[in-house]
Amino acid sequence: MNLRKTMLIGAVLLTVLAAAAYSLQGTFARHTGGPRVLVAYFSHAGENYAVGRVEKGSTAALAEMIAEETGGDLFEIKPKNDYPERLKDVLETARREQKENARPELAENVRNLADYDVIFLGYPVWCSDMPMPVYTFLETNDFSGKTIIPFATALSDSLTGNENNIPDHAKGAKVLNGIGLEGKFVHDTPRLAAPMVSEWLENVGWKDVGKTVD
Repeated sequence: MNLRKTMLIGAVLLTVLAAAAYSLQGTFARHTGGPRVLVAYFSHAGENYAVGRVEKGSTAALAEMIAEETGGDLFEIKPKNDYPERLKDVLETARREQKENARPELAENVRNLADYDVIFLGYPVWCSDMPMPVYTFLETNDFSGKTIIPFATALSDSLTGNENNIPDHAKGAKVLNGIGLEGKFVHDTPRLAAPMVSEWLENVGWKDVGKTVD
């Protein structure tokens, strides 16, 4: 192998290694330059109000926006038994579960929740409340010293007020101001929803979690 080929191969290897180092540096910085973020969400595909049948629920789309903005990891809160696809059947099930104060078993749990400082918690508003699997998630994990920030999709741009009770179910957690967006708005016009999410994230103070005050 002549000197020119050796130098060329060496240059290529250095470029590859540099790119890999830069990528790792970005990943490391994302998780160490501020609070470590988990975006945990419950969402329902199938028939959704005002948008028809969808492959991805509006809450899932909103969760992805937040994860993109914060560099957070996504975790879907999924019940072991799926909800019906038809909206009418979903609402009937939701009402029954609320009446029974049910805690549906989840398909899987977060194995490394202790690694996160901030948990963005997302859900669609069902019958003026959080879906019961969200309560299962809150009550079966240790949130001591963690900050929860709720976000929801609903028939309007508002939360229900039940998010104020999250500390009653997630013992030891602190809750910051959440955001509620109309599900149809998120689904139909994500380009308009994204700036609203960015503005909310800028104002909610999640980046300051874990900082000490002198």
